[in-house]
Amino acid sequence: MSSLSRSPTPDDLSITPRDRRFGRDDRQGRWWLNGDPIASAFHTALSVTFPRGEAMFIEAVKAHRGGVSDKLAREIRAFTQQEVIHSREHVVFNKKATEAGYDLSELDADVSHVLDLIKTRPAIVNLMATIALEHYTAMMASVMLRDPKMYRGAEPEWGALWKWHAIEEIEHKGVAYDTWLHATKDWSRWRRWKAKSLMMLVVTSRFWPRRVKGMKVLLKQDGLTGWRVSARIWWYLLGSPGILRRSFVPWLAYFMPGFHPWNHDDRALIQKYESDYADALMPAHSSGPELAAT
Repeated sequence: MSSLSRSPTPDDLSITPRDRRFGRDDRQGRWWLNGDPIASAFHTALSVTFPRGEAMFIEAVKAHRGGVSDKLAREIRAFTQQEVIHSREHVVFNKKATEAGYDLSELDADVSHVLDLIKTRPAIVNLMATIALEHYTAMMASVMLRDPKMYRGAEPEWGALWKWHAIEEIEHKGVAYDTWLHATKDWSRWRRWKAKSLMMLVVTSRFWPRRVKGMKVLLKQDGLTGWRVSARIWWYLLGSPGILRRSFVPWLAYFMPGFHPWNHDDRALIQKYESDYADALMPAHSSGPELAAT
């Protein structure tokens, strides 16, 4: 993939922010996902990373938007709106987890440590990290939406939040990558492949251990510790529903020559759930993230 002009991002792709607000008047159960402490802990630990993590994604993409095509510029604006709204809703989700009695300070400190390191790195390195992490969110979103059992029995508002978030992660999964192609248009194919592949290996070496650590921090607060709990965590990741296992082939595809997130068109998953959020669609050319953040 030597140039953006050859990007397989669909010409008819519409990235449309859906301005939904979830659970403002609801409480959150500690085991809000079908009474399952493991599944609930996985999602809650992941949610802690989103508000500041997605802010980093926005800045990484915006730092390289100069000179992009009109189409990509529109997609970056829509991506930014979606990510701002995601951050807003996960702030609420995380607050509800705190109100349910969880202490998230250790998880928050871990996120802060990572972001402090990011501030010291060149902008292009942050974009490389962003395309790797955006691939992770798209992979997991696909797994979450394909499995009808994933949110069965979830408290309705929180199950709806995660499905809504997954829809939009799939929808904008190519924006950061197309920005990367633009930013590295003068690089050789080998240099581009080597850089993004090494970054994916670094991200992966940290992503799953940090998720497991976060789950254990939360589960310990429920009095759940020991090898049996560790075994249940790994069964959740590798067995059923097997989020890590089912992400392996898409993860491996990232290292293939000519990889692009839209080599696999999974917009059918968006269409499956789209009608649930039709009343929250924002105008395609609304004023930007400031509107979404209110």
